[in-house]
Amino acid sequence: MSNFKIHTIETAPEASKPLLENSVKAFGMVPNLHAVMAESPATLEAYQNLHHLFSEKTAFNAEELTVIWQTINVENECHYCVPAHTAVANMMKVDPAISEALRNETKLANEKLQVLRETTLKIVQERGFISEDDVATFKNAGYDNQHLLEILLGYSQKILSNYTNHLGKTPVDAPFAKFAWSKTTV
Repeated sequence: MSNFKIHTIETAPEASKPLLENSVKAFGMVPNLHAVMAESPATLEAYQNLHHLFSEKTAFNAEELTVIWQTINVENECHYCVPAHTAVANMMKVDPAISEALRNETKLANEKLQVLRETTLKIVQERGFISEDDVATFKNAGYDNQHLLEILLGYSQKILSNYTNHLGKTPVDAPFAKFAWSKTTV
């Protein structure tokens, strides 16, 4: 059960109401993540802005966005974001094999995407302290410093969502439920 109120447009703080209305325009509903974030209008606004910037303004294509989002979601064990971004990847026409490899932490068939995944994971695990060899591998795969900084932008977005979902125990929305996920332990 959620530790936070799942706001509606009617119950949300005044400053969150137009933000939730934007959610309805974008998604046809108020995702539970947004409903939880609505408790803090500044947090919801920051999340929506980061999402827009990362998904619309970076140099990444749909597959690369998915790799970054899901790598972070899986590493952070986000019960909400992994299914949500599986649905988003489907809507963006990303090959389902990419989503499955990311969800199951298996190697991606595309080597460039695999390097993106490994670099993203190292940034998360090493708190940005990655080696020169890792940077060289990333650049040899066809990426550059802009891409490194844009991974940080995506990570900023995911920190807000993943950690909100951990704190709030955000219930997975019905449209994402068929993509339910939990971390496989070995």
